[in-house]
Amino acid sequence: MSCVACRDGAGFELPITMAFQPIVDVRTGTVFAYEALVRGQDGGGAGSVLAQVSAENRYAFDQLCRTTAIEWASKLDLAADGASLSINFLPNAVYEPRACIRATLAAAMRTSFPVSRIIFEFTEDESMDTDHILNILRSYRAMGFKTAIDDFGAGFAGLGLLCKFQPDIVKLDMALIRGIDTDRVKRAIVANTLNMLRDLGIDPVCEGIETFDEHNALQDLGVSLMQGYLLAKPAVEALPPVSWARPVEDMARTA
Repeated sequence: MSCVACRDGAGFELPITMAFQPIVDVRTGTVFAYEALVRGQDGGGAGSVLAQVSAENRYAFDQLCRTTAIEWASKLDLAADGASLSINFLPNAVYEPRACIRATLAAAMRTSFPVSRIIFEFTEDESMDTDHILNILRSYRAMGFKTAIDDFGAGFAGLGLLCKFQPDIVKLDMALIRGIDTDRVKRAIVANTLNMLRDLGIDPVCEGIETFDEHNALQDLGVSLMQGYLLAKPAVEALPPVSWARPVEDMARTA
């Protein structure tokens, strides 16, 4: 990639907005972070928006998502209680991390949103240039941002990437979480993955939690950071109320 993507690339013409879904610390009953999820201003879901992304406009799309997420997070006072903002980024839309971060920093400065509260997460479900993604992650860390791998266990990077770089957060793919309460194999895989991440000093997040049984199974495995419809569905241009965001002792008494 080169500066041509920024200078000569097509703009992203479809108006977008953001929905927010919390990542909840179930041990303390607090929101650890809110993930910003792209939505169309006409009510279209993420799929309808992403269908309009091409090689020619992906840089503009990536930049628009970052600035829109920060602007709405500031409007909603997202960081007031110590929560962070998790922004998804496209590794193949970043040609030089320190150059491509300028719009993000400008949006944070313009809205007075604390840079220390920004997490950059990417999905490892596409084949990627490992050296390129490592350069991005190391550069973001050096600039004070936190980093996260999303959908871990479903894609290409996996353990090979962890050998070379340990992000702050790893989000386990929902395919490993769905039905974990009745699946011995999934419990074994998740339990050992959790132990590995903790040994590496990485905070694990389990996402896609939809039932109390899944929640309780993960709680038994020592998971504290959870995300899913059971806790809260994404809310467009709003911070949704959280269900079951209470200390674990209270949850055990009411289960």
